[in-house]
Amino acid sequence: MISFTLLGTAATMPLPDRALSSAFLRCGGGSILFDCGEGTQTAARKAHISLMKTDVIALSHYHGDHIFGLPGLLQTMNCLGRTKRLFITGPGDIKTELSPLMQLAGELGFDIAFVSGELSLNELGLNFPVGCTLSPFPTAHRVPSCGYVFSLPRPPEFLPERARSLNIPQWLWGKLQNGESVSVDGVTIRPEAVCGEPRRGLRVVFSGDTAPCEALVNAAAGADLLVCDATYAEDEQAPLAERYGHCTFTQAAETARAAGARRLWLTHYSQTVGDPETQLERLRLIFPDTLCGYDNLFTVISF
Repeated sequence: MISFTLLGTAATMPLPDRALSSAFLRCGGGSILFDCGEGTQTAARKAHISLMKTDVIALSHYHGDHIFGLPGLLQTMNCLGRTKRLFITGPGDIKTELSPLMQLAGELGFDIAFVSGELSLNELGLNFPVGCTLSPFPTAHRVPSCGYVFSLPRPPEFLPERARSLNIPQWLWGKLQNGESVSVDGVTIRPEAVCGEPRRGLRVVFSGDTAPCEALVNAAAGADLLVCDATYAEDEQAPLAERYGHCTFTQAAETARAAGARRLWLTHYSQTVGDPETQLERLRLIFPDTLCGYDNLFTVISF
């Protein structure tokens, strides 16, 4: 099961009802904060989410509306006595890009590890379900940028009758269900001996800032939830979107359709967007399961 909350849905500047870009994912005992724009801490409090035990902060790029909330969040974590290591990931040379903000945060009583590439979250010692990964993919913005795919695999169905026929003690069943081989009377038994066919897992895709691009379509293929840049509401603003490396509402819906995603949430609205839902009827003609995101929008995604 994955829980996902949009914390901030504004672009460039915060508005009274829109904090700047951020979202929060929880799975098992682990959690990820995507971006950390101004107002992230306040938005999290409104959503009854504690950011103090966040395991990973995944930054899509280093524009201010996506990172200016970071020094304050780190200071709050420190004031509340955090000691657990925090992982921060992003495109390019993360440590260099964030150096000015880290200086603003000051001395911290916990370690920060800057990591890049695909993250096998269990291998980092984090309490996510077995096999969970966070994978970046390149996006089309004005600066080096990336989106992220969070994947939760689903183990094949465990077949108790097969386990019994092989005289496997019940206390070993859990290991086999988790993909581990076991030894019974000197014989190694692999998980596939007592499990059915592979089953589809769950995938959540966070686009970050991006113009329409093939990498986003590929990353979002079959996604259970695509959270997509939708900076500009009107089709006439497509040249502006292209210039600044963003999507229009229509382009976001077309991306979800091309990817075969299951659900689409729009986010990262320009301050020129008043009520996004005035566009919803026409967008659902392109991609039926479209939702105009708003601060503190929450969902649970289950197998």
